Amino acid sequence: MFTNIPDVKIGLIAVSRDCFPITLSEMRRAAIAAAYDGDMYVSPVTVESEADCLKAVADVQEHGVNALVVFLGNFGPETPETLIAQRFDGPCMFLAAAEGDGDLIDGRGDAYCGMLNCSYNLAMRKINGYIPQYPIGDAATLAECIRRFVPVARAVIGVKNLKIITFGPRPQDFFACNAPIKGLYELGVEIEENSELDLLVSYRAHKGDPRIPEVCEDMAKEMGEGKYYPDLSERMAQFELTLLDWAEQHKGARKYVAFADKCWPAFPAEFGFEPCYVNSRLASRGIPVACEVDVYGALSEYIGACVSTDAVTLLDINNTVPESLYRSDIAGKYPYKLTDTFMAFHCGNTPSCKMCSDRAIKYQLIQHRVLEPAGSEPDISRGTLEGDIAASDVTFYRLQCDSEGVLRSYIAQGEVLPVATGSFGGIGVFAIPEMGRFYRHVLIEKHFPHHGAVAFAHCGETMFEIFRLLGVKDISYNKPAGVLYDSENPFA
Repeated sequence: MFTNIPDVKIGLIAVSRDCFPITLSEMRRAAIAAAYDGDMYVSPVTVESEADCLKAVADVQEHGVNALVVFLGNFGPETPETLIAQRFDGPCMFLAAAEGDGDLIDGRGDAYCGMLNCSYNLAMRKINGYIPQYPIGDAATLAECIRRFVPVARAVIGVKNLKIITFGPRPQDFFACNAPIKGLYELGVEIEENSELDLLVSYRAHKGDPRIPEVCEDMAKEMGEGKYYPDLSERMAQFELTLLDWAEQHKGARKYVAFADKCWPAFPAEFGFEPCYVNSRLASRGIPVACEVDVYGALSEYIGACVSTDAVTLLDINNTVPESLYRSDIAGKYPYKLTDTFMAFHCGNTPSCKMCSDRAIKYQLIQHRVLEPAGSEPDISRGTLEGDIAASDVTFYRLQCDSEGVLRSYIAQGEVLPVATGSFGGIGVFAIPEMGRFYRHVLIEKHFPHHGAVAFAHCGETMFEIFRLLGVKDISYNKPAGVLYDSENPFA
């Protein structure tokens, strides 16, 4: 199986304005290299001219660099330093040196000034270079900036090399997931749209695949005895291999893959099970499989997987927490109002590693009502991974193309509370500060769909930088009390 999350190889190129001592840039470059504790290739080419720019870019590319740091060790040459980013095929960050203690005559580099001209030239050339929140510092400070750049670069590299594979048309009654794909092309994402029949034909061709017993054994080991249906495992293993083979055979010129599949109502009747558990297994390996052909949900999940290098999920922003449950299990124990809390749910696609120990493969209650005779034992509605989602820090987020073709996003940090839901599906009690206002003035006001991606860590800072670097202008967040949204009534 191909690796579905990029490995980042950082490169460092120092630049120098020819009327400043080149040794300033070279000495300061060496100090950053010594302070940085990760894998980084330091180019020996110090760029003073356009010819140097060509040499330096060729050098880092020759050494497998796919994310670049351009370092202004002194004022820096405006044209060559910006041409580096233009010619380098990957995310490019710009940093500049703070002055050291002591010599402010021959030892003064004026990179604080040079960064202003650098940013101006990047804008003139329409180059989207990455400049962090504060790009000036000593070696230790800039080494930390580079460390924070790595997950940003990983996500951008992943998105630019991603293909989203879909099966089936987006559901009739879920137009919220039916967003224009124009935004995908603006981001550099490829999309391959297929029929559900294509998937069914491929699935049937995998019947009797010799790898099936090994996958069944792995499923049993993951779930534990009594937590799965032994007679269902072969069907699910066959489907898992179908998706993995399709990804390998259809990624084409792209390196990475995510899926967005139509999972109801025809799927269980034709395949003989619900796909949720298989989807969860792929998500745990960095291959998101979004429900209900939610293309931007798949994209959002993939970004989260690149940022956290961990399993992610896609959930409905689903239902309120009953006031009785809030009073008994949350009020006075956690610093949240009732309107800060909600339940996030999906049928069973959350990876088992993010769920409580009582999780098990069960059946989809709603689909059982619709697809199988009343009072019958569940059969084709089986295959969901159900249970409460384990307590954890979370980042709830989404990147979406609206009905006008404009990319929008939101990011909100919070947590899953260790509170039993008493409900069905893969579900948890989520708490996000000022969620009630965020729900009204971001999710409703900006017409976001009911699906949100979840990363199981606080990574809002990195997400924000990624969305900015991808060119997303509208990045919403849950504003604290007293800071009004544009649509919020100041007199209420």
